[in-house]
Amino acid sequence: MKISKLHIEQFRHLENLTFDFTYQSGERKGQPLDKICFIGQSATGKTGLLELINSQFSFINNLFVSKNFYHDEPGEKKSFFGNIKFNWENNFMELNDKELKYNNKTYQNKFIGGMSGELLPLEDKKRLFYFKTNLISENNLDFFYKNPIDLIEKHNEQLSDLSHYFKYTHNREFIFNENADPRIWLFTTQDILNYRKKFTQKMSELLHEGLLSNPEKLSSEFEKWQKDNPNELEKFAKKFNPILEKLHLEVDLVNTEYVIPIANKRNEEIIPIQNTSTGTKGLLLSFLPLFKLDTKDSIILIDEPERSLYPDMQMDLMDYYQNLAPEAQFIVATHSPFVAASFEPEERFILYFNKEGKVAVRRGTSPIGDDPNDMLYNDFGINYINKYGQEKHNEYKELKQKVFFEKDENKKREIVEKLEKLGEEYNF
Repeated sequence: MKISKLHIEQFRHLENLTFDFTYQSGERKGQPLDKICFIGQSATGKTGLLELINSQFSFINNLFVSKNFYHDEPGEKKSFFGNIKFNWENNFMELNDKELKYNNKTYQNKFIGGMSGELLPLEDKKRLFYFKTNLISENNLDFFYKNPIDLIEKHNEQLSDLSHYFKYTHNREFIFNENADPRIWLFTTQDILNYRKKFTQKMSELLHEGLLSNPEKLSSEFEKWQKDNPNELEKFAKKFNPILEKLHLEVDLVNTEYVIPIANKRNEEIIPIQNTSTGTKGLLLSFLPLFKLDTKDSIILIDEPERSLYPDMQMDLMDYYQNLAPEAQFIVATHSPFVAASFEPEERFILYFNKEGKVAVRRGTSPIGDDPNDMLYNDFGINYINKYGQEKHNEYKELKQKVFFEKDENKKREIVEKLEKLGEEYNF
């Protein structure tokens, strides 16, 4: 499922806005975009758009119908007036205030009572992941501070029920805020925990067999066991390590003190999650669900993916996310020109205040991979040189004028020296 169209008549302070989330040219013209980027200054409504898409997806994904009618549940959709369209495979679903079009049928917005059933059977429901800005919290990280063996002992019975819950009971909507469902962390790491449990048991067996004094046979027996019991952490490490390398970190495959142990590549020291940077914590909390959960045909909303990350990591961040979920549609809201540069201009939607003070929208202009300074100027609408730089630039221009008109060679030489020094210092 991918969103392809959104028209807002009225939602909070947003009025009469139309978004065409399709490719504008080329072989895929008219098809939904694989990724979407919202840019705009504070209060233009970037986060509000993510919340709107989330709420409308939820409304449709859990909609009940009766004959040719559907009706609004209290508080579900009344705050939004407009039109939204989702596409998947060879079908589409389009919803407005009066009717719903789906599967070659039209349902009127009217409650008539009587028996009703879900519009979408469980197997047709799609997934949505929403990573909010307050994702990095002690509540979410607490799970990763604990010893895996302690977690296994505490949650052993619950582990066996999680797969059934997320396959048959869960509503397919995953909200990652400061109080994310704690079961999600248990579910996304259950294969790692199960491996740790079996690993501990096997090593105990081998040691009881007296193989500690025979390292070669101990190693041989363990290798045989591991062929039938692959380390699940290795799979995650292959996805996570490439971005951790920028921080000189890596997932350690030997340490058993933590669920996902992080090591310093320089000295191999294990770093507790609580001692890693805020950016590293955020990456772990967003990468792990996308690695473990089924993201095919899903929509992934991320608010400010750049939070607490150095620019060199922001530049390639979308590539890493798409590598984790290649068949999903990503929709992000960002303040970072480095993140925005990962999108084609037709994938960028710039929100701005027009002359009447209302929010308007336009597509991006800077090409993908453009210089961040050009991105700031062209798409963000910001003069990236602050007042101090402007003063020096004006001084630089004045000196160039003086050089041109100065007749005294000694004075001219002094001006040229100042000009060259200023040009080198500020790269004018």
